[in-house]
This record gives sequence, C-alpha cells and structure tokens, in this order.
Amino acid sequence: MLLTIDIGNTNITFGLWKNSKLTKKFDLATKEYTLAQVKKLLKNKKPDDVVICSVVPQATRKLELEFTRWLGKKIKIIGKNLKVKITNRYRQPSQVGQDRLINAFAGVSLYGSPLIVIDLGTAVTFDVISAKNEYLGGMILPGLAISLDSLCQRTALLPKVKVAQPKEFIGRDTRNSMLSGVIYGFASLTDDLCRKIRAKIGKNAKVIGTGGNINLLAKYCRSIDRIDPDLTLKGLYLSTL
Repeated sequence: MLLTIDIGNTNITFGLWKNSKLTKKFDLATKEYTLAQVKKLLKNKKPDDVVICSVVPQATRKLELEFTRWLGKKIKIIGKNLKVKITNRYRQPSQVGQDRLINAFAGVSLYGSPLIVIDLGTAVTFDVISAKNEYLGGMILPGLAISLDSLCQRTALLPKVKVAQPKEFIGRDTRNSMLSGVIYGFASLTDDLCRKIRAKIGKNAKVIGTGGNINLLAKYCRSIDRIDPDLTLKGLYLSTL
C-alpha cells in the first residue's frame, strides 16, 4: 500500500494506491493539516511506503518528520532522495519545481510526447516536453484566485470575488465583469500560448490539463485535449516503479 502526497500552497492531496490502482483520494488544507486527520481518513492503516512531492518546504519538513515517526522508516521525497526520471533541459535544473517535473514525467508516461501540461492551481504552470521526452521549460502565471484577490487588494472599489463560472461574457455587474475578465481572459491566454508552443515543438503536441480549477477553465478553452485531475498522484506512483 503506497501513499502519495502532493503538497501544494493551498491544499495537500493524498492518494492511496493498492495493486497499481488509486483507491482513495482526499484533500486537506495545507495550513490546517494534522497527522491525526490523515490517520482517521486512512482508518489508522499504515501505508507500506510514502512518497511526497512539495512546493512548500515548511510543510515538507513537518510531514517528513511526522510520517517517519509514525511509520518508523524513511519516506521518499521527490528531489531529495528520489529523482524524477526525465531529462531536464532547464538552464538551471535545480530551479524547476518538482511538481512540474512530476507532471511532465507522468504526462509523457501516460500520453506520449511532444506534450504540453497545464496545471491550474494556486499558480498556473505550462510545462513543455519535446518529442525526445525532454523537459524544456514553460511558463508560470498567477492563478485564478490570486488574480481576483489582487484586483480586490490593489484597487479601492473592486470587491473580493471567489472563483466561479461567469454568468455572461460581457459582465453587467462588477462581480461578473471580474469573473468574465479572469475566466475568459485566461482561456484566451491558454489557447494562444498552446498555439505558439505547438508551433515550436510540433502541431501534434497534446495538451493535458490538471489542477484544482482546470475543469472550470476547460469549458472556455479549445486547446485542452484531455483533463487528468490525478496526474501528479499518478506521476508520484510511477516514480516509485
């Protein structure tokens, strides 16, 4: 029994694997996580192994310490004692987030290459993989919630608005004008970036979407070929094989 853990800025996603199948998945808020919650959700069954991918160093240290004590064995951490099996062509390879490499590795393993992986979480990342299965790099943008929050925080009159589907393309009130701008704006940006990336790596490049807000944005995009909400967890599982 393998427990895969994806530590993000907003949520920690846990995936329990048995016989190569993802049998259980749950999210806990990163800032509110406790091991007691995990034990309860796992019904106190100890996993045989744990592998972690993280973009939050403080949370990584906490989970590593707690799970090591609970299981009485070292756990695997991507980038520390477990390397992602993909050629990294970043100018400074150590700068790439391990979650981006895991997504690229999972994408190539499951869908082939050339490939574009879009992860729509707290931040939005575009990761580009060549026909030779090489990680080339990509783009990093503020996420949907960050964009909406910034409008509220940096203006005098715009309200705080949660990410949601806009009611109309041309907003007729402030809330829907903000939602339309962010959702349709990101959708158009996504389609245009994918078009430009395909022009560089191959027009046959597939586009795989993942992350917490991907289902919402994909409704407004033409370029996303497939949505895989469990891509990172699948990559963590595959990294142990």
